[in-house]
Amino acid sequence: MTLAVTPESDRREFAIEDISTGVFASGFGHLGDGRSFSFHVHRGQLLIEVYHPRLAGPVPHEEDVVATAVRSLVDFDIDDERSLTAALRDAVATAQPVTRPAR
Repeated sequence: MTLAVTPESDRREFAIEDISTGVFASGFGHLGDGRSFSFHVHRGQLLIEVYHPRLAGPVPHEEDVVATAVRSLVDFDIDDERSLTAALRDAVATAQPVTRPAR
């Protein structure tokens, strides 16, 4: 596991705060607009969830998810931090909004 050093980050850009590579890759970060995201590998896919800004607590709930993205692991090297970071940056940029049924 690598803890990304971002003390100089002013939250105006894509930044990964924690990243773990390999078959159990996971981590989290933030986007320049105040939203945060997390990712993990599950069944041969990279799953990314983007959360709305200003979360109420440290653990997001299902209703906090505003967008998602899925990438196949064959498109990049899951063991290489730079390759994983590039895949994450691309996936977050193309994440699709989550639609919920009206109550």
